Amino acid sequence: MAPDQEEVTATLPDRWDCRPLLAGEDDLTVVFQPIVDLAGATIAGYEALARFPGTAAPDVWFAAAHEAGLGAELEALALRKALAALPDLPPDTFLTVNVSPHLLGTAPVAAALAAPATLRRVVVELTEHMPTPDLAALREQTALLRGRGALIAIDDAGSGYAGLQQLAEVRPQLVKLDRALVAGADTDPVKAALAEMVGTFTSRIDAWLLAEGIETVGELAVFARLGVPLAQGWLFGRPTPHFAPLAPEVVQLVRAQVARAQLSESVASLLRPVRQHDAGDRTVSPPPYVVVDDAGVPVELVLADPRTNTAYRAPVSLRVPPSAPVTETLQRALTRRPAHRFDPVLCTDRAGTVVGLLRVEDLAAAAAGS
Repeated sequence: MAPDQEEVTATLPDRWDCRPLLAGEDDLTVVFQPIVDLAGATIAGYEALARFPGTAAPDVWFAAAHEAGLGAELEALALRKALAALPDLPPDTFLTVNVSPHLLGTAPVAAALAAPATLRRVVVELTEHMPTPDLAALREQTALLRGRGALIAIDDAGSGYAGLQQLAEVRPQLVKLDRALVAGADTDPVKAALAEMVGTFTSRIDAWLLAEGIETVGELAVFARLGVPLAQGWLFGRPTPHFAPLAPEVVQLVRAQVARAQLSESVASLLRPVRQHDAGDRTVSPPPYVVVDDAGVPVELVLADPRTNTAYRAPVSLRVPPSAPVTETLQRALTRRPAHRFDPVLCTDRAGTVVGLLRVEDLAAAAAGS
């Protein structure tokens, strides 16, 4: 069983000695990188990241601490400094903090997490750099954190030691896609497919997917198209010592890419122009065209038989708006009566005005390539 955090806290000193690694606690500083809600082009949260003197990466420092037997103490120090910023956290955002799963039950880390009165608005990220030998204990420890209001995240999904078993045991509310699967996803269809697979899995377990390490507009475009809800990376903002807002140009960029992705997934890009004739018009025109009544409402289609090229009349069996999803429209078209299953789909705007025709073969090709 995991130790009771209140009992652990009562027996611990206020400070944990990391002097073999750091000259003092002030040598470890914390910076905050924004996590972006792509749909709203707003900041959903911030990740707290430890920084150390010199040029060595944080992973090097934490690895050195582990080798020196001070891994828990150094992570606890980083946690305390990150959680101390909670009172300044902007409204409607969360703060994510990193914890190694194998250190979650240690006294220093448990004490650091027990320090705040509540862990509401805190996301505890379980990193994957070390194996987790006791998944049952990890499940109990994360349950304690959830009981205090925290959310649980699996960091770097798709790499390291976090496999499907750990995801199944922990049942995280947030899954962070590893940078290795994000980098170059716009030019590597295999990476994009893997990201889509992880996204499908997270939706099945009622979790959010976060693509971390996005650095290019192309990468942003891929994850906007995949409908990934959260994103993080240098493209949106570098880590800073304070909770910085999104720059206006970043907001515009995100909105533009999301709008473009939504358009590419809708039938608007597949529209073919079509002529219109009034119901009483006796002008002979080559098909296809749409017959409209006095109010401009489409009443039937005049089409050409592909085998004989003979004109024939067909009812308007399906109408959709330009924003209709491609796959859904194709499914609706193919469930029509057999006689009209492969007739074009009529597209109209909100006022009912005809804006074009959709060929079933175009819908099928777009759906196959999505």
